[in-house]
Amino acid sequence: MSPKKSRSKPIKTYSLETELVFNKSADQYNSSVAPLYQSATFKQDSLSNMGEYDYTRSGNPTRTHLQNHLARIMRAKHTFAVTSGMGCLDVITRLLKPGDEVIAGDDLYGGTNRLLTYLHNKGDVKAFHYDTTNTELIKSKITRATKMIFLESPTNPLIKVVDVRSISEHAHKVNPDVVVVFDNTMMSPIFMTPLDLGVDIQYESATKYLNGHHDIMAGVIATRSDKFAEQLYNVINSTGCGLSPFDSWLLSRGLRTLAIRVERQQQNCINVAEFLKNIGFKVRYPGLKDHPQHELHNSMCRGYGAVLSFETGNIKLSERIVESTEIFGIAVSFGCVNSLISMPCKMSHASIDAKTREERDFPEDLIRLCIGIENCDDLIDDLTKALLKSGAVRINERDELFNVVPVQPKL
Repeated sequence: MSPKKSRSKPIKTYSLETELVFNKSADQYNSSVAPLYQSATFKQDSLSNMGEYDYTRSGNPTRTHLQNHLARIMRAKHTFAVTSGMGCLDVITRLLKPGDEVIAGDDLYGGTNRLLTYLHNKGDVKAFHYDTTNTELIKSKITRATKMIFLESPTNPLIKVVDVRSISEHAHKVNPDVVVVFDNTMMSPIFMTPLDLGVDIQYESATKYLNGHHDIMAGVIATRSDKFAEQLYNVINSTGCGLSPFDSWLLSRGLRTLAIRVERQQQNCINVAEFLKNIGFKVRYPGLKDHPQHELHNSMCRGYGAVLSFETGNIKLSERIVESTEIFGIAVSFGCVNSLISMPCKMSHASIDAKTREERDFPEDLIRLCIGIENCDDLIDDLTKALLKSGAVRINERDELFNVVPVQPKL
């Protein structure tokens, strides 16, 4: 069965903001919105002419339309839409053979760490975790035996920046067959194009910014390699994890507003980061000039995203802050149009045991803010009330907020 993978066509390319909206449909009625083919099967003309589609597990016109659109947005040759961001990682790790050695960061999305740890303990792969922000350390660990490298930047939730270009270049020199994999969920295609930095396979949880409304779960895998595309398609077709037609249609709809959403979210995030920093909290956000890897981030990205984390110096204090907000919803995930707040050590990264978190300098009091598109004054007012209610800040004689538990600003 031929793979229903995406192929970018030799058509005129536009700026990314235009590509997101200008998306022609092959519909015979020239509909403004690509139709939804909510069908599991497709009738064949004859036994000798099976047509382009036969079974939605293998391919569906709605999913193909989405994937072709994503290929242009992500500057990829092939893209695949699957049922979740973790589904992407599951598909990608199936390219490995038993006993293969992989290198991953020590500050990963909790689900990524959970899957790699499971595969390692099961004996399927040998996973080694290092501080990927230490470029020379990572270079020294890459050998001919290294089969796959997993990178994120900025990392989640410590917001550390990785020199993706240098690591990718060095890895391919040491082992031309190594596969460099990058999770671009935090930045989205608006702010970063990892494939331009030497990455072999890029993936994103489309549940987050790409869709933007937290009403579907989806993941996207992108590559410029025909070989990897063939392998990835075979796994997706065999396991049946391709994105459903309706979810593909919803994701196509969400993509149209991606640029305007993340730009508003980023501006709100910059304002919130400055607000928290001025009070005296230790804020982790690459858009702040005092972030130790601010310039490195600028060399790879076109923006800073809309996720920040900060420390209060006290776990119980952090808990009270999180539970005192009204606009900020207590929830895992990010990338939605509404703002969210969480404590990673108790939520998204709770699967990483306390001992490992300590070894990785993971602050237990860390609060993660995922900024939405609300009015920024309302967001800051909501945070101000939560900080005051929790006792994290007080008001001095000049009517200014100040941090009750000073935290060292050094990252």
